[in-house]
Amino acid sequence: MPHALCEPERKCAADAFAPVADAIFRVERLLEISTLSLVAMGGAIGASLRYLFGVAVTRLVGLSDFPIAVLTVNIIGSFLMGLFVVCAAQKGLTQISPFVMTGVLGGFTTFSSFSLETVTLMERGQIGAAGIYVALSVGLSVLGLMLGLFVARGVFA
Repeated sequence: MPHALCEPERKCAADAFAPVADAIFRVERLLEISTLSLVAMGGAIGASLRYLFGVAVTRLVGLSDFPIAVLTVNIIGSFLMGLFVVCAAQKGLTQISPFVMTGVLGGFTTFSSFSLETVTLMERGQIGAAGIYVALSVGLSVLGLMLGLFVARGVFA
């Protein structure tokens, strides 16, 4: 197919790049799929670690009305997110961020991402926005859960 700026009956220098552009598009598409696969793998690892951690805490502490395992996972995940962000930036490892941050730590705890976004806003001097983000995230997430419970109980009652 001729380049849009070329006359249909004449060859255009831009036409010579069409196969290269197509190859680049295909490589980009493969990289997207590869990144998605890495995020999925990391998520499976993180979710498995979260489950195993919960089992271990229950065995150590016993059953409790207080969600100590979830609290501990959130704290550990946030700590690990902080470590990784700095180490990845200093060591040039940001290309593995989708696997580690979105995948492993996201599967382990989404609270680590929430914590990172909050601190990022604070470091930018947007303290008010950080406070609003925390309040909305916690408040609306709890309300969303309550709404889901209400709807599900109405449907399955």
